Amino acid sequence: MWAVTGGNPYETVELLAKVQDSELEPVEAHAGELRELNRSARGGGLVARLEELGIDATRFAWAAAILGDGITVGLVAQLATLGHEEAVRCAERLRGARILTVRDPASAGPDELEFVHPLIETAVYNSIPDALRRAMHGIAARIVTDSGRGAAAAARHLLEVHPDDDEELVWQLREAAREHLAVGAPDAARRCLERALEEPPRPEVHAHVLHELGSATFLTAPARTIGHLRTALGMPGLDGDRRVDAVIRLSQALLHNDQMEEAVRTVEAEAARMPAGPTRMRLQAVQFMWEGVHAGESLTPGRSERLAQLAATCTGRDNAERALLILRGFDAMMRGENAEEIVEICDRALVNGRLAPGLGWTDNEWGVELLLMLASSYAYTDRLDRAEALYSEALQAYDTAGWGGGHLVLAHAYVGLAHRRRGRLEAAENSLRESLRLAERVGRGLPLYWTATCNLVDTLLARGHVDEAWATAERHGFAPPYPSTVVLPDPRSVRGRLLLAVGRTKEGVNELEAAEKAAAARGHHHPVHVFAAADLARALATEDPARAARLAVDLRRRAERLGTDTAIGEALRVAAALETGQRAVRLAGQAVTYLESSPCQYEHAAARIEYGVLARSAPDLERGVALARSCGADGLVERARTELATGVGLP
Repeated sequence: MWAVTGGNPYETVELLAKVQDSELEPVEAHAGELRELNRSARGGGLVARLEELGIDATRFAWAAAILGDGITVGLVAQLATLGHEEAVRCAERLRGARILTVRDPASAGPDELEFVHPLIETAVYNSIPDALRRAMHGIAARIVTDSGRGAAAAARHLLEVHPDDDEELVWQLREAAREHLAVGAPDAARRCLERALEEPPRPEVHAHVLHELGSATFLTAPARTIGHLRTALGMPGLDGDRRVDAVIRLSQALLHNDQMEEAVRTVEAEAARMPAGPTRMRLQAVQFMWEGVHAGESLTPGRSERLAQLAATCTGRDNAERALLILRGFDAMMRGENAEEIVEICDRALVNGRLAPGLGWTDNEWGVELLLMLASSYAYTDRLDRAEALYSEALQAYDTAGWGGGHLVLAHAYVGLAHRRRGRLEAAENSLRESLRLAERVGRGLPLYWTATCNLVDTLLARGHVDEAWATAERHGFAPPYPSTVVLPDPRSVRGRLLLAVGRTKEGVNELEAAEKAAAARGHHHPVHVFAAADLARALATEDPARAARLAVDLRRRAERLGTDTAIGEALRVAAALETGQRAVRLAGQAVTYLESSPCQYEHAAARIEYGVLARSAPDLERGVALARSCGADGLVERARTELATGVGLP
């Protein structure tokens, strides 16, 4: 038996059944007959066995193979053009021949059938003549639709029909694609729309099909989306809101494909075509949005000032105004303006503390970037409870909707960012590794890939896993050139910190100086997002103490302007590192006071340990160890335990 079947479960079961049916005596003399019996269980042998059951049974089996899932005697009878009684007899013959069987009643109706094994189904399906198979799929599509199973269920049959300039088939495939997208199946939607293009659609419909195809590929293939939407916008047919939606979706795809300037110009050109009104305001808001996440120098001089003036007139009465408020809040956060004012602006964009209808994570009008700006504005103003709630809501929304691709990558990455800011470093690492795993499928080098990689490297450094952080950076290309979009936290700052950690001090200093210069050119002065000045001051403390002191003073000024406990505490940590004696102890103690009130517990743990070392306080070191251990900061724990053992002495 083993030699004949190779251990294949289906063939083994079939062969045992055939031995029993033939009443073959299980002795060595009959072993040679097993191969002949086995051949009748698959391929040509199975087809020959099927033909022996008669033409009606063969037609019934063919129809069942065409229908695939949800086979019932009634549906098969319609497709095979058999009367009910004859269909029942055929079903019995096929069950007796172990070709069909009754489905598990726990998961199906009492009259539902299925093939005994997928190999049988495949063999039967492949035995149908090609022209007849395609014709039967066309009839099956109508039968499935008439049975009320929906366009998506009929789509698998429509995909197999020969193109024939059929306007109704195009409509059915588009409807099936909509159903697939609604349940988070973009690949299935893509196949339907690509098949619709082969039909082909009428000239006035062609652009709409391309637009819908661009939406289906948006989550997983930005470059293909760009091609589809550019072609659609170059054809007649897309007008009004549909055209505006296509332009905005094209600009999003360009952004995701790291073509920032083109994304901005695309919406800018479309806005210039529009008269004053809600549509033009929407396009202008999208332009502000893309300019807001541009990592280089401002594409439009005076952008922040114009955005502030425009947002000042907004009360949040509709989603266009809410979008402008979110954009203003994010811009103010990146520029390091007062945190209380930033939070007040962002709160005005909410409705009773929640996202407004039409501004949800799965709503397409504005896109995921706007909501990530809102959540990140909270994250970097010490409102981590609100940020974390929004990031978690995004992940839940995409999981529930079955969305994959870029949206899920970003959701996991920003959940990881929230964990990192909270000081839950192990949870952050897990979320970010999942984000990076998913990002590999979408494409290396894209902004979302940078987001996942940058945050993972930053988290590994916080954990004290320097070698692993370096290996991760090397493996995933975390090095210049940087993406054209803003990444949180600043990748140049993270790269500079990494270089210092592995002992490449000169390169690290150069990277941190470049980070400061790039941030200044863009007007980004948030001291926690762009933390290069803090690390640069520490690195220059011995080599150039005067410059280090100037950097520390400027960092303190920026932190006090922002006004968060985290920013001020981190600035005080830097100041303490540059001082000696009791002044250093006093500054370190002030840093602990601020960071104890901060939601960022990793930074609190680091400050507590630094204070314990300077003040030679074993209790503070012990408390720092407990905090660091709860954060998963292994490097801090090791440092503190060393100080306790050699520097301060165990209590």
